[in-house]
Amino acid sequence: MRRKRSKKRLTVHFTLLLIAAAGIFLIITATLNKDSNRTDTASQPEATQSSLPEATLSPTVAPTATPEPTPTPVPTPQYDEAVWIAVGDIMMHKPELPGAYDSKTKKYNFNYFFEEVKPILEQGDWVMANLETPVAGAAYGYTGYPSFNAPVELLDALQYAGFNILTNANNHSLDKGDKGLMLTLKHLKEYPFALKGTAESQEEADAPVIIEHNGIKMGLLAYTYGTNGIPLPKGKPYAVSMIDEQKMIKDIQHLKEIGADFVTVALHFGIEYQTTPSDEQKQLARKLVAEGADIIAGAHPHVVQPYEVLETTDDNGRARQGLIIYSMGNFISAQRDETKDYGVIFKVTVRKNKSDGSIELSDIESTPTYVHRYQPDSYYRYRILPVEQTITAASDSLLTENDYSSMKQTLKVLRNRLRSMLNTDPQ
Repeated sequence: MRRKRSKKRLTVHFTLLLIAAAGIFLIITATLNKDSNRTDTASQPEATQSSLPEATLSPTVAPTATPEPTPTPVPTPQYDEAVWIAVGDIMMHKPELPGAYDSKTKKYNFNYFFEEVKPILEQGDWVMANLETPVAGAAYGYTGYPSFNAPVELLDALQYAGFNILTNANNHSLDKGDKGLMLTLKHLKEYPFALKGTAESQEEADAPVIIEHNGIKMGLLAYTYGTNGIPLPKGKPYAVSMIDEQKMIKDIQHLKEIGADFVTVALHFGIEYQTTPSDEQKQLARKLVAEGADIIAGAHPHVVQPYEVLETTDDNGRARQGLIIYSMGNFISAQRDETKDYGVIFKVTVRKNKSDGSIELSDIESTPTYVHRYQPDSYYRYRILPVEQTITAASDSLLTENDYSSMKQTLKVLRNRLRSMLNTDPQ
């Protein structure tokens, strides 16, 4: 009986052990399958994962967007600026002299000629005029047309008015001969004017004239078509600068090479009293602009002619403008009628780009002027009036109704004439 119980007990124990072992095996297998499912799920493509129940999906991390590169800001151009002003012919006819003479001081005073335009001229940095008369001194006699010689006091008045640049290559440069020209230069050099157009020596004629204002350097040149048939002094081909296209081009290029930011060329050319430029004027002026000149300041016709702005390029291929003023008329003279008693003040803002040195000509303004002649006593007086400003103010006691009416009519004519070549293609 004891043996049977023992055998039965052993059988029970063995059975329990098998059940326990089977339970352990099932637990291990379940654990392994669970780990295997996680691994397989993680390795499946996104489409498979998305088809499984949400509870079985692993958390998804959103991709990080690649940042766009920050564009480099374009710097705003910085400019230096200065104002260029020019007028036409300064002439001294005989009728202009007596009213300016002071018998007490025995001197001339021409300041009153310029009182009304002085505020305009003072706005400029470069302020230039064509001095179309020798100032050789009293020993040569004070004479007008056809052989001029003005009192040296005229230079006092020009300085008073605000001029700081004078050119004097013109058809009257040699009116008093070689000695008269040398005396004129001597007197001019006693004033702080920048000068170009005549010279005492070849060295002086070749010396570059560059005038700087506000960080901008202007090169200056001046030439004339002739000297009224008076030959250049023997052995002095440099005395008066004559128009020579190839030499002028070399002079312009030389000024640019030695540092001029822009070049002004004063040209004494054209046909007297003709209100439109000749073909020769246009051809020469446009050629010089194409070769590097920036402003052509024309004189000689004694009447106002049009101006034009040309689009061209510099040596670096950058766009630039060239301003051609064919004739600025008479700024001061005793000539009358047919607009010979009118002139124009040109004012231009010159801008230099600090980053690349390029030049812009902006805010081109033309102010027509009128030489008003009146007679308060035995002698005539002359003064220069800014036409538009004078008409607008309508308060000048020295002007008559006829004066105002005439100025209004002529102003329209001059405005149309000045603008007649704008927005047209050069021929």
